[in-house]
Amino acid sequence: MTTSSGGEPDRMTTDREIVVSRAIGAPRELVFEAFTQVRHLSRWWGPEGFSTTTRSFEFHAGGVWDFVMHGPDGTDYQEWITWTEIVPPDRIALVHGESRDDPNAFESVLTFEPDGEETRIVMRAVFPTRELRDQAVEKYHAVEGGEQTLRNLAAYVAELTWNETPSKGAEG
Repeated sequence: MTTSSGGEPDRMTTDREIVVSRAIGAPRELVFEAFTQVRHLSRWWGPEGFSTTTRSFEFHAGGVWDFVMHGPDGTDYQEWITWTEIVPPDRIALVHGESRDDPNAFESVLTFEPDGEETRIVMRAVFPTRELRDQAVEKYHAVEGGEQTLRNLAAYVAELTWNETPSKGAEG
């Protein structure tokens, strides 16, 4: 495990990790739900210009999300996530790689913290080596991609919240 029970970084991993966070204007139960169902994930997951095709999705500890991310340049990226811990609506831990046996797979912990009317989501990814972390940052723009992904999540959740708010006008 790369974090203490309080979700604080382990000093032994700080040179191998990427941390991205954002306040999202919605209750944490809704933000958490956006991670639990493929119908939600497929609408917002990934950096700007990317889309996702899911092959299989089982959201439970030990379950797998097998998917392809389609880049804006037409490049397909094989992706595989296994959920290692799920504590609704507080925390999700996972291993993320290109496939089940990817030696370069990394661990991530997502925490969902209530912050007044908002939710602070923190994504902490820990790579096997500092070199793999540096490659993710430099070659794959992981920090910008993480920030864009959370921005997409915030916009999606805002849309859900807006659509669920009763309109003032008469319907149908």
